[in-house]
Amino acid sequence: MRLRAHSLPRCGRLLSTSSRCRTVMPAWVIDKYGSNEVLRFTKNASFPIINYPNEVIVKVFAAGLNPIDVAMRGGYGAATLSMKRDPLNIKQSGSEFPLVLGRDVSGVIMECGLDVKYFRERDEVWAAIPPWKQGSLAEFVVLSANEVSHKPKCLSHIEAAAIPYVATTAWSALVNTGGLRKDNCANKRILILGGSGGVGTFAVQMVKAWGAHVTVTCSQNAERFLRGLGADHVVDYTAGPVEEPLSALEKFDLILDNVGGDTERWALKLLKPWSGSKFVTLVTPFMQNTDRLGVADGMMQTAATVASKALKHLMKGVHYRWGFFAPSGSALDEIRDMVDAKQIRPVVEETFSFSQVPQAFEKVEKGHARGKTVVQISKGGDDV
Repeated sequence: MRLRAHSLPRCGRLLSTSSRCRTVMPAWVIDKYGSNEVLRFTKNASFPIINYPNEVIVKVFAAGLNPIDVAMRGGYGAATLSMKRDPLNIKQSGSEFPLVLGRDVSGVIMECGLDVKYFRERDEVWAAIPPWKQGSLAEFVVLSANEVSHKPKCLSHIEAAAIPYVATTAWSALVNTGGLRKDNCANKRILILGGSGGVGTFAVQMVKAWGAHVTVTCSQNAERFLRGLGADHVVDYTAGPVEEPLSALEKFDLILDNVGGDTERWALKLLKPWSGSKFVTLVTPFMQNTDRLGVADGMMQTAATVASKALKHLMKGVHYRWGFFAPSGSALDEIRDMVDAKQIRPVVEETFSFSQVPQAFEKVEKGHARGKTVVQISKGGDDV
């Protein structure tokens, strides 16, 4: 639980007069949805403003990219996210533009809202930015204080920016939806389908630190990499139908699906029946339904789909669930402690400069990740 540190002094105004009077900043934006060509660098992006007393402005030192950034660049979730940004539908269509992408941030707090007491200016922080908010591919970003956490002391900003979005996604799926905790994980058998990407590499380390037995699927050339992160058993999905070697193993207490496709057809048979075992998939049709059918009909379609699947599998003695990203500063507080205790390490596959954002998107779009792609926005912390 977060303690509200009332003993902390009121945030002073550390932004220089020139900074506080700024109305624009450098950023990468998109003005329409499309391929990589829609990315545009500007020095005239709107400077973020504190609109609510619980918000903070963060100077961005590093931003992590995720597959959702590539998907959002192409318009994924546009209908749902527009409703979240403008629930009363007051604004015109396209009012989200120019849109800043980037869901991971590591940086330094530059200004605090009047109700913020857990943070001070100059605090080093990290956060996972909700997809309906302006992102981290900019010099500054505004966030709610409950989405922010103090950065692990042992990590650089580049390393820290590799963790928040995948960590809060894995936490939401495994803890909130899957019911796992550090005190109930010992000797549980966990299967992670698609273990070498951002969520997979984090999930392996977290549940292993909590004492679980972890099996992962990946390509052959990622086996040593995942064993190094703590995986007990690795199955090569390129060697043939992956369900065959998995079916020969002892059944599992929880399966985390990062792959989607036809995995539901065979994966639920790998769970221990009638023992509270769960299949949690992060590959859901929720956004596609709302984009295709509109928000109301899409949500009805989604509810009908998940209810029918859950009932079908419950009759076979296993639980079927959908997992979603959920921003949470308190979850990041716990994850920070695990990182500082050396139970979890960041997995940065490649780092790009701020001028190389289109190349960073190309890298993420190719898939077959071995960890995270990170963009360095500002160097060091001396200019704070």
